[in-house]
Amino acid sequence: MNLLITGGAGFIGSNLVEHFLNRDNVNIVRVLDDLSTGSYNNLREFEKNPKFEFVKGSICDYQTCLEACDGIDKISHQAALGSVPRSIENPMRTTEVNVLGTVNILHAAAEKNVSRIVLACSSSTYGDSADLPKVEGNIGKPLSPYAVSKVSVEQYAEVFSKVYGLTFIGLRYFNIFGKKQDPENPYAAVIPIFCKAYLDGVSPTINGDGKTTRDFTHVSNAIQANELALTTEKKEALNEIYNIACGDRVSLMNMVEILEEISGNVVKINYGPERPGDVKHSLADISKARERLDYNPEVFFREGLEKAYQYYKKIYDKQ
Repeated sequence: MNLLITGGAGFIGSNLVEHFLNRDNVNIVRVLDDLSTGSYNNLREFEKNPKFEFVKGSICDYQTCLEACDGIDKISHQAALGSVPRSIENPMRTTEVNVLGTVNILHAAAEKNVSRIVLACSSSTYGDSADLPKVEGNIGKPLSPYAVSKVSVEQYAEVFSKVYGLTFIGLRYFNIFGKKQDPENPYAAVIPIFCKAYLDGVSPTINGDGKTTRDFTHVSNAIQANELALTTEKKEALNEIYNIACGDRVSLMNMVEILEEISGNVVKINYGPERPGDVKHSLADISKARERLDYNPEVFFREGLEKAYQYYKKIYDKQ
């Protein structure tokens, strides 16, 4: 297949690029990215691969999306503006990229007869629902502009499947982490921030009391889910939304304890106020993904955290 990966210069996107360039059933891996949040450094190692193509452009420009979809069989749509705090600071930009940008890609895919699009969705869509574990058909009210934008992505995909016959699969990611996730991004996620803090011996800050829990999911599991979603032949698997996680939850204090063991370091932890828009507890029911996509997480939290820590250690040891 000829594959387009939007947002391919970002964290998850660049991991997907690496994976699919090594697949025999893939002829072309085309990346569409405007490099506003992703980095071309994440892609530089692929420049000499004859399968690799790079298009610098924004999903907010429809003509760019049309051109990027030329000759493409399937799409993994990873391009988005992440971060709840960023969406609270600038809801207009989050909406423009996540909603308008996705509609552009969906419509371009329909116009160019793309056979399937896999969408990066988010566990933030569960909003204020207190139910645990989180089950796909039972969401609450969104708690941030980012969450609203991700709910919209799912709704637009469903409409495009009914109105334009576009086949989609939505993957609700639960706190994906791993290599190429930037700890120095102003909206960096907690795991890269804490790995860097333990490497540097500085005091990181936990937002809240440390009892917040997350279903942290190593990026290798997200890669597996994307491949399954792009290639499944099961009709019952199509035009559906799936939780992509490990089905386990870890508190921030648990994360700190494990990082201490992995790193051999102990640092003082600072505590700050809880961030507005954050969900207190998160745990996924992954039975639907297991049954319909044959998804089976292979890297669980401790192993994934050790992989991430060693990745950052290797990078910062070189500097």
